[in-house]
Amino acid sequence: MSSLFENSDLSENAPRPLADRLRPAVLGDVVGQDHLTGDKGVLTRMLASGRVGSIILWGPPGTGKTTIARLLAAQVDMHFEQISAIFSGVADLKKLFLAAKQRRSEGQGTLLFVDEIHRFNKAQQDGFLPHMEDGTITLIGATTENPSFELNPAVLSRAQVLVLNRLDHSAIEELIMRAQETEGRELPLDEEAIQSLMAMADGDGRYFLNLVEEVFTATFDADEDLKLDTAALSELVQKRMPVYDKSADGHYNLISALHKAIRGSDPDAALYYLARMLTAGEDPLFLCRRLVRMANEDIGLADPQAIVQALAAKDTYEFLGSPEGELGLAQAAVYLATAPKSIGVYKAYKTVMKRARETGSLPPPKIILNAPTKLMKQQEYGSGYKYDHDQPDAFSGQNYFPDDMGRETYYTPPERGFERDIKKRLDYWARLRKERES
Repeated sequence: MSSLFENSDLSENAPRPLADRLRPAVLGDVVGQDHLTGDKGVLTRMLASGRVGSIILWGPPGTGKTTIARLLAAQVDMHFEQISAIFSGVADLKKLFLAAKQRRSEGQGTLLFVDEIHRFNKAQQDGFLPHMEDGTITLIGATTENPSFELNPAVLSRAQVLVLNRLDHSAIEELIMRAQETEGRELPLDEEAIQSLMAMADGDGRYFLNLVEEVFTATFDADEDLKLDTAALSELVQKRMPVYDKSADGHYNLISALHKAIRGSDPDAALYYLARMLTAGEDPLFLCRRLVRMANEDIGLADPQAIVQALAAKDTYEFLGSPEGELGLAQAAVYLATAPKSIGVYKAYKTVMKRARETGSLPPPKIILNAPTKLMKQQEYGSGYKYDHDQPDAFSGQNYFPDDMGRETYYTPPERGFERDIKKRLDYWARLRKERES
């Protein structure tokens, strides 16, 4: 396996970052991924079989993807090659494949670790296929993006996708213990500051260890009894923004969570996810558009004021700007979450769109067509039409559907909110229609 210090002037005793010094030496030492590396984990079982197949490791930054790939190569005695899709091109891949073929002819396999594999285009990803199929390489790809959207189906069909979790509280605590053991002293923070430091990491183990090292370095000559509070910690380190790419999974996951919290009538969860997106730098107007959509799709006529509140949030933000305007979004989110829910109009619209495509060009019945010309009058356009306002109860009960189609029902309001009143009207008109028809 190639050495980290191969072809460099660095020696094994050269200063190394804390995160590198704490890099696990065996698979079981990887924290936070017991479902993969524990006694009954997927990778543990794979190694027990004596064979490692191609794998896509999907997870947030700093969760151990590179470490796992290195340990797998060492465990099965394969040559380890690491490249980044950001810095590598077709020429680099050709050299790697050629070297891997030579090793294979000499009896040694090659485990090729490709970081950020989703950055390769379709043609580049397709280039891996023949070498995966004939055993020239075992591919371990790492990605922070959803493989379903970013990787070619042909690659996915030849590799097992394993999901890595963001590091939880207990995993981060384990890193603290290992860091303290390596440094030979306790982290000079009080309990509240430690919790703040853990929150800053946002589940990223590598970033967390960098923060820990920064604290250790800044307090190297300090008194052993020193315990920094949260305010003092903030002066030492800069808090980064949460992991959030407005074109990637974090974006879609949070907007999905916001939508479902509102649909599920949970105003507190709705406010939480709204705040998560705003603090991560999401465009408030994007959130306005989504709130309008939610008002239409999940509330509809159960509360006609929902769409008014959602549009008012947009106007409020455009009028006040940031940060005052965000309060309008919060008000709209709470209103939508606490409003009665209905998909009556949403379901009716989807159904009727399908019927419109199926029925094609069926003409409306002649009785409801205007007859501005003599010919149209001769064709009996408008003949027999009853003006509703001249009828008892201002309701004629006539059929307005095409003659070859017959009357159909698409909109069935539930007994909730304002639609309860709408349902009463529809039932009343249905009763009158039946009486008039008879």
